[in-house]
Amino acid sequence: MKDFLFHGDLVSSKRILYTPSNFAKTSLAYLQEIGQLHAQQPHISKRDYLDSFLFFIVVSGRGTLTYHEKQIPLSSGDCVFIDCRNPYSHETSDQLWKLKWIHFYGPNITNIYQKYIERGGQACFHPSDLNSFEELWDNLYSVSSSSDYIRDMRINQDLNSLLTLLMQESWHPETQRSGTKKQSLVKIKKYLDENYSQKISLDLLSEQFFINKFYLTRVFKEQFGISVNNYLLQVRITHAKQLLRFTDQTIEEVGLSCGIGPLYYFSRVFKKIEGLSPNEYRKRW
Repeated sequence: MKDFLFHGDLVSSKRILYTPSNFAKTSLAYLQEIGQLHAQQPHISKRDYLDSFLFFIVVSGRGTLTYHEKQIPLSSGDCVFIDCRNPYSHETSDQLWKLKWIHFYGPNITNIYQKYIERGGQACFHPSDLNSFEELWDNLYSVSSSSDYIRDMRINQDLNSLLTLLMQESWHPETQRSGTKKQSLVKIKKYLDENYSQKISLDLLSEQFFINKFYLTRVFKEQFGISVNNYLLQVRITHAKQLLRFTDQTIEEVGLSCGIGPLYYFSRVFKKIEGLSPNEYRKRW
């Protein structure tokens, strides 16, 4: 870890180059670099095929991000989240900008980023609560420059908090055709929570809630991060585990109580999800 001050013709910057432990590299979300800069004159920065993910805040000024061959205008209060393995560049306009950035990586970040994209996450967004992002940047900068002996764990914690905020920003309800249909998805989710033991199909939900089943399939996954069928299965398996642990019902009765029958099918589905049979689960827990 090293804190660098740089004052040049193009930028004035302060940054920390961070070297994580081997444990952090193999097991955690880890920091590569964090810093802030103030452009001294218009310039462009380019990178490609870098094993890193980049988040930055436009503190003031204006500029442009080029990513996936698209030019995206940026201004004060905008945030950027991109995969640096793809070519990208960013440049300040005549309204010289100030940026705060974080470069980070980790064994699970790629999958999280893919989920972010699936949910509608954008390379650039304008959060309603910018303070939360700035506070996390401040925390990360402070921790990474400290001598805390569990520094890598604290950095992992802050980076996961950042990813949680980013995931919250990834859902964009304004892209939906109808606000009433968005509300109906909440009702559908509640219906699944309360009626999991019944026979439920997409056709039934479509008829009962007056919604196109193909639209329901697409938007439910966008909003809740899981398909209708997989969510229903998740609810049923959760209730099955409760019954296996805290009741004397037979395995067959548990399956039927949760809407998964007959016995052979329930046992097969349960083992696929949990990695062990219902009877083994009951004995172990």
